[in-house]
Amino acid sequence: MDIDHFLNQHENKSLLRLLTCGSVDDGKSTLIGRLLYDSKLIFDDQLSALHADSEKVGNAGDGEIDYALLLDGLKAEREQGITIDVAYRYFATPKRKFIIADTPGHEQYTRNMATGASTADLALILIDARLGVITQTKRHTFLVSLLGLKHIVVVVNKMDLKEYDEGVFKSIKAEFEAFSSELDMPAVTFIPISALKGDNVVKKSANMAWYAGDPLLPILEEVDVAGGINLDDFRFPVQLVSRPDLNFRGFAGTIASGTVRPGDRIKALPSLKESTVKRIVTADGDLDEAFAPQSVMLELNDEIDISNGEMIVHAENLPHISTHLEASIVWMTETPLKEGQTYMIRHTSRTTKARISKLKYQVDVNTLQKHPTEELQLNEIGRITLTTHLPLFFDPYVNNRETGSFILIDPISNATAGAGMITRSLSIDDPKKETARREFLWEQGRVSPGNRAQRNRHKGKWVLFIGDAAHAPKLAKDLEYKLFSKHLQSYYLGLSNLTEGLEADLGDSFWDREEHIRRIGELGRILTDAGLIFINSLERADDYDLTRLKALNAPNELLVIAIGESAVDAKHIDLQLDSGTDAADLIKTIEAELDRHTGLPEYSI
Repeated sequence: MDIDHFLNQHENKSLLRLLTCGSVDDGKSTLIGRLLYDSKLIFDDQLSALHADSEKVGNAGDGEIDYALLLDGLKAEREQGITIDVAYRYFATPKRKFIIADTPGHEQYTRNMATGASTADLALILIDARLGVITQTKRHTFLVSLLGLKHIVVVVNKMDLKEYDEGVFKSIKAEFEAFSSELDMPAVTFIPISALKGDNVVKKSANMAWYAGDPLLPILEEVDVAGGINLDDFRFPVQLVSRPDLNFRGFAGTIASGTVRPGDRIKALPSLKESTVKRIVTADGDLDEAFAPQSVMLELNDEIDISNGEMIVHAENLPHISTHLEASIVWMTETPLKEGQTYMIRHTSRTTKARISKLKYQVDVNTLQKHPTEELQLNEIGRITLTTHLPLFFDPYVNNRETGSFILIDPISNATAGAGMITRSLSIDDPKKETARREFLWEQGRVSPGNRAQRNRHKGKWVLFIGDAAHAPKLAKDLEYKLFSKHLQSYYLGLSNLTEGLEADLGDSFWDREEHIRRIGELGRILTDAGLIFINSLERADDYDLTRLKALNAPNELLVIAIGESAVDAKHIDLQLDSGTDAADLIKTIEAELDRHTGLPEYSI
């Protein structure tokens, strides 16, 4: 074969960046080692060393090769039989080039896993067939979803230890789908394997004839990752201004997203000055078109003052421009994050100061519950609002990973303190001021809440049932009817009325949850302001949700009734009821509590 042709063919292969994640001892390093071994991508000297190391420190047993030793290179990793740092491996098959990030499974190395996932196109989530979906499986699945990976392959490993039982595989698949359904993840591929024995890694396994899909390697070779690149929104952060002589002024950088051609009308941010692209310059000559993630230099037809850290975009397609934004954050340093602290923020090519305006909540990634907190510790994940000294030019992370991500840098140690994903821009950075502003702008009619209370014989009140999905809606409807029969203004709103109407544009994922809560909170305020006893039920709500709903409904009151067991802190619940209690007795209890909260001195319910 012609060597130049071979090298050119190899250079133009597509590249797949993938990471392995899962719990400790799920077999991540073993899987990658087996993939390299069965693909015949290990040199003879490496193979000899692998045999020798397997005899000395291997954990495979019975004279088996310990393929994990190909990746666990640190002394501590080999001694403990675990992965600590992110290990990168580069290899190629005739169809594709690969960069594999083998990430640690321990909870204390969550930041390492987030680092490996930040540049990945695909995630391999390993599950031990003996253990099923466990805490770390959920943690890493949540992180993969948070970081926006579009391609997920769930690998159920160690099937040999469960006698290649199809029922075990199906049970784990169903459990994983139930958890991930709340994360709005794209289509997920499931593969049963034995990394140690090589079943379904490179070739189909004779031991699992019931599995009709492809082995792992062919799936990795064929998956299309081009769809993960945003080619619609042109974003070009300027990294360098080149002025070699009086006749040339070029702006160099890497295209974060989108495409650009000579003649395109552009705007420079933040000045909003317009021009057109004259040339797209590279070391190999001018281009007729450039796209993400190419590194190029743009020459414009007009003299515009653009500096390092600014951005060039299409004139008709602007990003958000703001100094106030909301973001999810993965905390990556020992010093906890607290409100009021100041960091340096690095976003695309811009570096400026940023102050933590509000730490909204911390996410329990095992239960997907949000908890109000005063600080974020190492490896914890939360939601913050922050204010920057200079405006940032960004898109929400869900739409554009490149312009929706940032890092926070400790100004003293210069260490990376946190990695953030922007969710939206904010008009104001202080939630208390925002609430006060909303109340100030609330337009009251000529009929006051007191007038309505006198006529209705009760104050406006919101009664929210949470918990037992089988009983809560029925109790809510029974309460509505009982109050109505006493000539009180009660109104029940079913959950499906919301999801198919006011919230028809929202999904049921974790990421849509906050907007779901905001809308129902605003609706509750309107209905209680109208003097109604507004009644509805939610299948689930956590501490943060209830705190938010009570704030949105203020100054009107929210009565929270938990049916059955609830994970919500008791301080957020007004009434805890046993779902096994007789319905009539439950209604009497609720009526008494409602009377205590909403009855006027001269009236009762």
